[in-house]
Amino acid sequence: MSAPTRKIIHIDMDAFYASVEQRDNSDLRGRPVAVGGARERGVVAAASYEARQFGVRSAMPGATARRLCPELLFVSPRFEVYKQVSAQIRQIFAEYTPLIEPLSLDEAYLDVTENLKGIDTATQIAREIRAKIWEQTQLTASAGISYNKFLAKLASDFRKPNGQYVVPPGKGLAFVEGLQVGQFHGIGPVTATRLNQLGIFTGADLREQPEAFLVQHFGKAGRYYHAIARAEDHRPVQPDRLRKSVGSETTFAQDLSDFADLLAGVEPALEDVWAWCERSGGRGRTLTLKVKYGDFQQITRSRSSTAVFDSKAVLLRVCRELLEGLFPLPKGVRLLGVSLSNLNTAERAAGQQLTLRF
Repeated sequence: MSAPTRKIIHIDMDAFYASVEQRDNSDLRGRPVAVGGARERGVVAAASYEARQFGVRSAMPGATARRLCPELLFVSPRFEVYKQVSAQIRQIFAEYTPLIEPLSLDEAYLDVTENLKGIDTATQIAREIRAKIWEQTQLTASAGISYNKFLAKLASDFRKPNGQYVVPPGKGLAFVEGLQVGQFHGIGPVTATRLNQLGIFTGADLREQPEAFLVQHFGKAGRYYHAIARAEDHRPVQPDRLRKSVGSETTFAQDLSDFADLLAGVEPALEDVWAWCERSGGRGRTLTLKVKYGDFQQITRSRSSTAVFDSKAVLLRVCRELLEGLFPLPKGVRLLGVSLSNLNTAERAAGQQLTLRF
């Protein structure tokens, strides 16, 4: 028998860091808020929806954000609080399925094909999860529901904030073909521009291209573009995958060249990595800093240790030292990433199955 159609939910918290700050400080509610960038030079880690109306976005230099929105209120990040809230939300997910794949503190995939409560539809499960998140945290979440991860993640953006959207089986191709390629997860602004220069603007345009043509222009990523143009994504939700490394990265709205800006800019990626360490118990012996300059030249700098890096403070110190080694910078930096490898823990292989509930 063929495998049943998957039921995948992508949950994405709405302006998570900024929403937590507004929840905890009534003076911030209904006002444009940016988390981070509190110094004269700094980077926005997150922006409230009120701030986004002025064009303020995450990874934007604080000075630019201030020009766009003179009334913008800056608050320092409280990552320990965000991690506590994230753990609380994950407990809600676990009431419905053990198949949870966190992507960061504020988003995750859930496979609810077979769920712990025997609920017939993923739509109802998403609705219940969002209601419980609000009840327990006073924060809103958006959800995308579909039969694969790519479509579910796309769908979660369609009713933001505080909404959900379904792409049912048989509708994926029509959903994808009407989108601009820049809306696709995995296609950033630069790649979208390159696609546009090749006459590819929509999902329908992308689907017309042979795989060989896309590989010629985009390397192995071309195979991914060929698949998603057909609404194909066979990746399972993997809660217990064997990892060789864990990493996160941030692309900045404008190239950065000041050391303080870069140090602030690397912190969200470092927080994502350390959150995984705490959640999994895993630690690594090699830290790698990824740097992409404004002209898209990419370099990496690594530091290895005989013992695992056992605290966030140590990781931050190593990141600082690796950043210092880049100066004087030859050009502005558009992206910073942090990854840990040589991990000391092998997570259980994915594959746990639930008993069917009739």
